[in-house]
Amino acid sequence: MASCSRIIGLVRTSSRILNSTRISISHSRGFRTTSIMSEEQIEELKKNPHYAKYADKIAKLQNTSPEEFLSRLSAQEERKKVTSKGSVDEHQRDFSFPGKARSSAGAGAGAGAAAGSTKTLDKVMKLELLQDKTAEEIGVIWTKHFAKLEDKICAVIPAETYKLMQQRFKEFNTFLFPIPRKNGYEFVMVQFINNEAHFTTLISYQAHKENAPECLNLIHYTELMEEKGIVLMVGEYDKDTLNPREAKCLADQVEIYYTRPSESRKDLMDKFHKSPAYFNHNLLIEEFNKISID
Repeated sequence: MASCSRIIGLVRTSSRILNSTRISISHSRGFRTTSIMSEEQIEELKKNPHYAKYADKIAKLQNTSPEEFLSRLSAQEERKKVTSKGSVDEHQRDFSFPGKARSSAGAGAGAGAAAGSTKTLDKVMKLELLQDKTAEEIGVIWTKHFAKLEDKICAVIPAETYKLMQQRFKEFNTFLFPIPRKNGYEFVMVQFINNEAHFTTLISYQAHKENAPECLNLIHYTELMEEKGIVLMVGEYDKDTLNPREAKCLADQVEIYYTRPSESRKDLMDKFHKSPAYFNHNLLIEEFNKISID
């Protein structure tokens, strides 16, 4: 998705809500996960040639787990864009080379970035100005803000969805995701620490271990989880390693695997952690190519 999606209930936003000291980049790409699909989103879905086939499933997911449906649909569309047969996307990258090793003090995903460096929402937004806002209004403020910034993706995640993710972050605190490249797939390793996710390309991890440079990090702000029922996510990616679509694709895969994974995806996670000798990276690619709304 090219930018943060709209959500229901657009409101005027005040620049006073966002701390100017936090704003340092000028343009962004991001996505929106919401508990209700907007009329605009439904109309867009109806244009899809497969809509009639999945109409009943769409209606069901609208009332049960729309965030899972939207994430699967988004990831499927991103996969189609970068893997269409007979053509090569001009934006699709070649395989990465190992990045420059980070200093021990700034080690990233390979080391598990410092658990003590917890980031808080009050450094990004003036929380006292959000007290009278609804979850939908806060979501608008969040997504509209990050839509202006480069090298960023964002999301508003329902609290219940994030609670499931938290459980699995602890159970499967590292994993591997594929992203399409011009001549195949590249693997990206992720490590979850508290409410943060740190990504590095596998080749960088193999070269530098705990000093591997990050290509993407996601921060989940949980301060509004109980009161407003939402978790605000922002991610920043290395534009020399990932483009906006690839960063979004990785974030989508996190939600797909760490909310309600299929049996085959859960089996891959189990093998990766408990029986690595039986883990098959080719099956991971197969699962990526099967991403759909099924």
